[in-house]
Amino acid sequence: MANKSAGQSPSAKEFTAEMVEALTPVGDVRSRPMFGGYGIFESGTMFALIDSKGSLFFRADSSTQLRYVAAGSKQHNPMPYFEIPDDVADDYSEFIEWAKQAAQVAHSAKK
Repeated sequence: MANKSAGQSPSAKEFTAEMVEALTPVGDVRSRPMFGGYGIFESGTMFALIDSKGSLFFRADSSTQLRYVAAGSKQHNPMPYFEIPDDVADDYSEFIEWAKQAAQVAHSAKK
């Protein structure tokens, strides 16, 4: 669910729209084009991104980063975003849990 190989194209736009819809349990989720991909926002705060290749990344901090590293996730350098592990992407309830945590991290960093 969370990774798709596509550039900034109609299919990347479709994937972004799918992710925004899938992430609605997180809150007021919206997207906008940026950095050659898309930023995903909850109540105006960016908590996820889709890169130009169509991979989804969630925001992490010192309290959550180890979980991504342990799962073998790649960091979207130099930004504090990590690619969603396949096993998380394949389990919707876990996917939403990680997304909510990423949104909390992003909101906390904004303060």
